[in-house]
Amino acid sequence: MLNSPLKFTSSFRDAELVKAALGEIRRAVTRPWVLMEICGGQTHSIVRHGLDQLLPPEIELVHGPGCPVCVTPLEQIDRALAIAARPEVIFTSYGDMLRVPGSNRDLFSIRASGGDVRVVYSPLDAVRIAQENPEKQVVFFAIGFETTAPPNVMSVLQAKALGLKNFSVLVSHVRVPPAIHAILGSPSNRVQGFLLAGHVCAVMGYHEYPSLAGKYSVPMAVTGFEPLDLVNGILTTVRMLESGRVAVENAYSRAVTFEGNQPAQRVIAQVFMDCDRAWRGIGTIPMSGWGLRPEFDEFNAEKRFDVGDIRPQESPLCIAGLIMQGRQKPHDCPAFSKECTPEHPLGATMVSSEGACAAYYKYGR
Repeated sequence: MLNSPLKFTSSFRDAELVKAALGEIRRAVTRPWVLMEICGGQTHSIVRHGLDQLLPPEIELVHGPGCPVCVTPLEQIDRALAIAARPEVIFTSYGDMLRVPGSNRDLFSIRASGGDVRVVYSPLDAVRIAQENPEKQVVFFAIGFETTAPPNVMSVLQAKALGLKNFSVLVSHVRVPPAIHAILGSPSNRVQGFLLAGHVCAVMGYHEYPSLAGKYSVPMAVTGFEPLDLVNGILTTVRMLESGRVAVENAYSRAVTFEGNQPAQRVIAQVFMDCDRAWRGIGTIPMSGWGLRPEFDEFNAEKRFDVGDIRPQESPLCIAGLIMQGRQKPHDCPAFSKECTPEHPLGATMVSSEGACAAYYKYGR
């Protein structure tokens, strides 16, 4: 790890500091290693800044399932579409979900055909819309990893405190540690070291990861999103691999602690409980998601609109699941940049702003 004092955000994009860290990686590495960055935001930063091309050839980066839009299962997209098409509903969502393809259409097409689909910047905006439109049912599409869980659960608690009967959430939350367990436990796993997502760990800490690292003998480093954060995380992981040491190290200490944000964790546990969750392109990972506790069923859109039985089939052309497990790269897909483009995506890894396929397409890989 570099010892230079870093006082400003711009320091983490300083080319000379990044070059120095890359030089340390070159001096440390003696054999090939495969590392996975778990977060889609990290993937985009790596590809945007060309870090994958600046690393020594011994280091291969593969891209994990840490894009929340990408892993939202097709059945949950189709459930959202079925709810959003109802005339009594105002369907609210973050903007990056509107172009995610379902079986036959997306939320943009629902809006174009007259559905009331609105982009919000916070789930609390959806609560306000419910207050202002008591004659309508307002639904918020609550997707994401641990990072977005606190505001989503706060929207439920706020609606309950206000006594709102016309607000509900369609929940599709997933968790990182079970996904890592599924990847490392697969017979086809290639990953030898992990870069953990700093924003997830800022909420949850990293106390869940040492047992995973120990079970699979795979070192892990918590890292951020700027170029220097990422190369320092890679350097930390490579040093552990080269020395045969298995641990979880924090290369993002300015934002992450071991325990994480404990008040946020408590409010999540108040509203959510662990559940099995399907991951788009990967399949069901046991106890890998969060769903509403039974005492909050009045806010469960899936039950309110009776859409739980929707079970669609994925496109056979899309290999997003293999990409998100680190088994293939986007350019290995026969449909990449041909049948599948950002304008006409076959899967969420192309449409999402954090998807690996979108990154490779945008930055010319």
